Amino acid sequence: MTRLTRFSVKPLYTMTRTLADVASARREPDLVIQGARALSTYSERILEGREIWISGGRIAAVKPAGSYRGGSAKLYEARGGIIAPGLVDPHIHIESSMVTACAYAEAALLNGTTTIFCDSHEIGNVMDVAGVEAMLEDARQAPLSIFLTVPSTVPATSAALETAGGDLTPDKIAALFDKWPEAVALGEKMDFVQVAMGDERSHAILAAALQRGRPVSGHVYGREFVAAYAASGVTDTHEAIDREIADDLLEAGIWLFLRGGPPTTPWHSLPHAIKTVTELGASHKRIAVCTDDRDAEDLLLFGLDWVTREAVEAGVKPERAWAMGSLHGATRFGMEGEIGGLGGGRRADLVLLTDDLRPVSTWYGGELVVDDRRITPLLDEALSKPYRYPEAAYHTVKLPRNLKLTPELPTEAVIAHTIKTELPGITLGHVKLTLEPANDWQTHFDRHGLCFVTVVERHGKSSGNVAHGLLNSFGLKKGAVASSVGHDSHNIIVAGTNEADMQVALDAIEASQGGVCVVMDGKVTAMVPLPIAGLLSDKRVHEVAEEVKKLKVEWEKAGCTIAYMGFNLIPLSVIPEIRITDKGLVLVPEMEIAPLFERA
Repeated sequence: MTRLTRFSVKPLYTMTRTLADVASARREPDLVIQGARALSTYSERILEGREIWISGGRIAAVKPAGSYRGGSAKLYEARGGIIAPGLVDPHIHIESSMVTACAYAEAALLNGTTTIFCDSHEIGNVMDVAGVEAMLEDARQAPLSIFLTVPSTVPATSAALETAGGDLTPDKIAALFDKWPEAVALGEKMDFVQVAMGDERSHAILAAALQRGRPVSGHVYGREFVAAYAASGVTDTHEAIDREIADDLLEAGIWLFLRGGPPTTPWHSLPHAIKTVTELGASHKRIAVCTDDRDAEDLLLFGLDWVTREAVEAGVKPERAWAMGSLHGATRFGMEGEIGGLGGGRRADLVLLTDDLRPVSTWYGGELVVDDRRITPLLDEALSKPYRYPEAAYHTVKLPRNLKLTPELPTEAVIAHTIKTELPGITLGHVKLTLEPANDWQTHFDRHGLCFVTVVERHGKSSGNVAHGLLNSFGLKKGAVASSVGHDSHNIIVAGTNEADMQVALDAIEASQGGVCVVMDGKVTAMVPLPIAGLLSDKRVHEVAEEVKKLKVEWEKAGCTIAYMGFNLIPLSVIPEIRITDKGLVLVPEMEIAPLFERA
């Protein structure tokens, strides 16, 4: 049986004579896809009456219909459907899907995506280089072309502000580039303020990539930072949230990856940023589309194919939208000679589409892996033998005993620094409230719309750091919710109305060595176990999607006003205005720790 990895297809330099012979009809192709229209990402046209000749997992030629006169080639009848190159996602985080790279491949191929560029800074934050290399081994075994943009900001902030499991220094990052051919770029440089201010470590990490000729990916908020960011060597970003900053970024020479996310989430910035093209007249030539973050359920429902259709909805013609989803991502990373188009010699990573750009069938390296929206036995066999992560990855939640999960009730009037969860949930408001003396916490909760929030260090690197805070407007009226996916250091975050339920949630996560859960009246009502580094499940994607679906139902029933993925961002101390880490409340503009209470 064919080994379904990107290494299954021979390098082009070993096949040029064979492909030339096939293209010239001196040798039989392995496969001919007949009766198709061809979507050219080069000319952005749909060409009528075409057939695709494939040999050795590569495209030999796109020919006029009827060119193949019969012989030993396998035939596939496209019945007038559109054949397009497989989608290329230039920026994703596998860990956000809660599944391994091998499991991720199933959803990607169902949605017509055949290549991804992933930034594995989540597992790097938990397990350092060992975690990144485990993800790379997983990626090598997965039936998908997976490249790494090396995590650049681990930890995201200084040790004075939070405790991480990993510390990817400039030397470690350089070693990853030198060891792994899949390491093709530097991942998103999240500490954009430090970059703009000339921080020594940040620029040493940039140098590790630039001196090796590797491009640098970015992550920037605020037009005032664009010039210094570009001058520091950053040449792409997925964080353009409106047309104005998108326009600034293009003019600074920075590629745009327009992020399309489920419409109700903070990740759906494409409709706003695309206006640099549709309203301001910018060219699309340095614009690609990406997914960034998806949980397992949303990965199946809102793949990169969905994002390309969103671009069409926003006013981009279909052929151009597909080019932005395939050729442009390939071009950004210098791989347009290998993927992203139907040119001769390219990998036969192909998708059969309906007229409204919905994937029907997918070929990966010339092998049919999805047919009529169902995975084939060949793909199922490849998915049934996933990579096994090192044993250490299953033991990353290390908690001390007898933790106190709630703050002491103030006995006198105090000013509380509360964290306001404002939809869509990326930025958090800093609200100071005066709390008059009360007999119990519930009085404060009822009066001000509060609940507890606690972050617990889980890497075994401290003497048991626990930080207490108060969420404002989170909406939780009863019980507790918790997650081991507290970005970016991935300590455990727990919110609740009482310590007993919060402890049940913490115990459930410890027992599973990671996960996201909802607790009511002392019982876990929904949970997604994440035993691999506290980030990933070891199940197939559809199983995890069902668990996530149930979690979302219980999450909503609990009254939470922001989704669990937004909840996971509450410890992310690089986004304004206030956050909470295991070290305490972080005032982001000042990058300082603040007390929960001050005297009134």
